[in-house]
Amino acid sequence: MKKSAKNIKLASVDDLFSTEESRADESREKIIEIPLTELFPFKDHPFKVIDNEAMLDTAESVKQYGLLVPAIARPRDEGGYELVAGHRRKRACELAELDTMPVIVRNLDDDAAIIIMVDSNLQRENILPSERAFAFKLKLEAIKRQGARSYLTCTQVGHKLDGKKSVEIVAEQAGSSRNQVQRYIRLTELIPEILSMVDEKKICISQVKIEPFRSLKVIHF
Repeated sequence: MKKSAKNIKLASVDDLFSTEESRADESREKIIEIPLTELFPFKDHPFKVIDNEAMLDTAESVKQYGLLVPAIARPRDEGGYELVAGHRRKRACELAELDTMPVIVRNLDDDAAIIIMVDSNLQRENILPSERAFAFKLKLEAIKRQGARSYLTCTQVGHKLDGKKSVEIVAEQAGSSRNQVQRYIRLTELIPEILSMVDEKKICISQVKIEPFRSLKVIHF
């Protein structure tokens, strides 16, 4: 026996709209308060977090006004969140004795996360040569991987990175030259002791020349 049409319950217009709104709301990025204990540093993060005068000033500002710019993090498979942008902000919150901080949570693959992490930090002032060097290297490798993937899914070779080389993209986005980016990346091949001398301005970047087989020459003027 067929069921009567009278017994069929249709969703109301309000229910339909609320469902669409809830779906749209779920897709929007949200700022949520996450405990500091659930935020972990980005793997191979090249930028140092130091308790210097600038950090103490930031912590005092956070204590008075709160954290005005949220961090960016991505979920970890093992639980908690991996910070993509906001390592210094997290430290400032710790010094301000806060338990949580505002965070935008995004689902990012490794390469997208690396690019955001590097770009967000390169905007800062007073970046050490070693920090810039490893940041450029990480971003260059990420862009190369992205370009390789897009090459495999693209029918035209010319679409790959819009015809630009990866190092040119890194340089353009950093407001630098290709040669300068390559010069910084070569610093990553130095032994830590020599790289520290570059950071301390005891050796100028232009004085460092890395020969084949990674031998080092310091040119004295």
